[in-house]
Amino acid sequence: MTTTESDLLVERDGPVLRVTFNRPKAYNAMTFAMYEGLYDACEKADADRDIRVLVLRGAGGKAFVSGTDIGQFSGFDGAAGVEYEERMTRILRRLEDTEVATVAAVDGYCIGGGLGLAATCDLRIATSASRFGIPIARTLGNCLSMDTTALLLAHLGRARTLDMLLRARLLDAAEAHAAGFVTQLVDDAVALDAALDETVTTLASHAPLSMWATKQSVTRLRRAGLPADDDIVTRVYGSADFASAVAAFARKERATWTGE
Repeated sequence: MTTTESDLLVERDGPVLRVTFNRPKAYNAMTFAMYEGLYDACEKADADRDIRVLVLRGAGGKAFVSGTDIGQFSGFDGAAGVEYEERMTRILRRLEDTEVATVAAVDGYCIGGGLGLAATCDLRIATSASRFGIPIARTLGNCLSMDTTALLLAHLGRARTLDMLLRARLLDAAEAHAAGFVTQLVDDAVALDAALDETVTTLASHAPLSMWATKQSVTRLRRAGLPADDDIVTRVYGSADFASAVAAFARKERATWTGE
């Protein structure tokens, strides 16, 4: 898996740090290097007191992020699954802990790890063409970390989270907005740009410490008392089902399930 610097664009724009996921031909599927680049961008945002807002966006107009690049799962076993989910928790928590306000600008598919990234941001502005979900019960047969599951529960509630994951369905933008996940719904990419500019201007004008304190309070309450999940992750990522599903995906075939 080759990653270039151009796969993740980081640009300073006055008080805003803009991060663009730039693999449009792959629907902005994330490589591990892109995740690490996002971690570094969060570090950069917090190191510069003149930066007030961090914006995440996907290039190409088809996807925010379509998930983690599945080619990286080849040869995974249970231990590798635990390592991967720990990596994801580390990246998502770094984004969640960013002191400045974070905004996900979504236009198109927001799937898998992309949904985790958007859920971790403070605000989500989306076009009406956007779709949200983690259809792993239909695609790879893997699982989510306890941390990501807690994020989804906080945003969507128990019933909708279970319905989305068990039925492996995608929420359209209207449903995601009605559920409170999408904080602002707009018609198209032009309206997204306008709404994003307005939101960024507002956030950049507000008291940084007040916003930081609010973010910290919400985050600490969400994380309180999360149980361990290594046993769950090890069983699922070490399964024959997961290995065969990764291979089937590479062949562009539908996975079959044995429960083993």
